Amino acid sequence: MAVNTKTMVSISEANHNFSKVARMVEENGELVISKNNKPAYVISKYDQQVLTENDYVELVARRILSEHKHAFEELAKK
Repeated sequence: MAVNTKTMVSISEANHNFSKVARMVEENGELVISKNNKPAYVISKYDQQVLTENDYVELVARRILSEHKHAFEELAKK
């Protein structure tokens, strides 16, 4: 999933200004909340939150890759 930096806010900003988050979601359909400068959460309008099978596979693959990034980097060296 590509992340548009124009629709990304930090978790602290989202916590302090939820009305801005809601407005951005309304305008753009979804919003990414970053934690430690990395995309961490996606907020979307309720009626748009439908994952296809491919979306689900991509989410799982990204989670596995991020959780085991160091191991994959070591394997890539060999």
